[in-house]
Amino acid sequence: MDYKDYYQVLGVSRSASADEIRSAYRKLALKYHPDRNPGDKVSEEKFKEMNEAYQVLSDPQKRSRYDQLGSAYSTYQRGGGQPGGFDWGQWYTNAAGGQNVNLDDLFGGGAGNPVGAGGSGGGFSDFFSAIFGNLNGMGGMPGSNIRTRRAPENEQTVLISLQEAYQGATRLFERGGRRIQVKIPAGAKTGTKVRIAGSTPDSSDMYLKVVVEDDARFERDGADLYAPVSVDVFTALLGGEVEVLTMSGRVKLTIPAGTQPEQKMRIAGRGMPQLKNTQLKGDLFVQVKVRMPKNLTAEQQSLLQKARDLEKS
Repeated sequence: MDYKDYYQVLGVSRSASADEIRSAYRKLALKYHPDRNPGDKVSEEKFKEMNEAYQVLSDPQKRSRYDQLGSAYSTYQRGGGQPGGFDWGQWYTNAAGGQNVNLDDLFGGGAGNPVGAGGSGGGFSDFFSAIFGNLNGMGGMPGSNIRTRRAPENEQTVLISLQEAYQGATRLFERGGRRIQVKIPAGAKTGTKVRIAGSTPDSSDMYLKVVVEDDARFERDGADLYAPVSVDVFTALLGGEVEVLTMSGRVKLTIPAGTQPEQKMRIAGRGMPQLKNTQLKGDLFVQVKVRMPKNLTAEQQSLLQKARDLEKS
């Protein structure tokens, strides 16, 4: 089964507001609606696809679940995961899927039939049926012999940031009429399970399954982190110091003279803590991005010309 990027389908960013998502859907629906494109199979498929995307992104609960899946899938890909090897099973559900979306509500009437399970936008993909529930209630993926399975009732997914994974986090849950504060240990990664003893109605254990969100500043590989650092061309040529952002604050990094673009440098002990021994941390690897000046002064041009001539002699 292939991952479907619903944000890309609607042409919106992952941080898009509900109004932005609705507006994008409205424009696409006007363009690809079957009533406007009779007999056009390409438009019909696009209409079904964008309707499916809107079913998910317009529903806060479905969108939250989809974002958690997207984060886990991105982490899997960055870790070198091969196509077809992702564990989809943990995301399958038997829940009913798809609210009906009426174009009259969106466009003020006269735009066509309801779009949904029974309307002209029907025909949800295997991906949608597996993750958000099969519309026919059969509990399986159309066209396959794979049976969907619910996440165990004593297992719940919890989303944390990379910063929380670095320093540890707490979450509050209500179980059996009482509030439980759960500590998520530093060093947790996507897939880490946290046991809450005797917290279900029958006094059995409950497990929190951690999903760590992507971070725009760092990429994570086990306990190591990777990040770019920008330096000007003169610092790269002559050497100097640059401030580097780490999970625990900024540190100064010495740039040797003659540093090459894309060169990697290691800052020991500035990565993620080890889950079983938080005193041990991975490393931070920074990749040098050299900024080239766009506008040189006459004096700078003259000096660089002299340097070039000396290099040639």
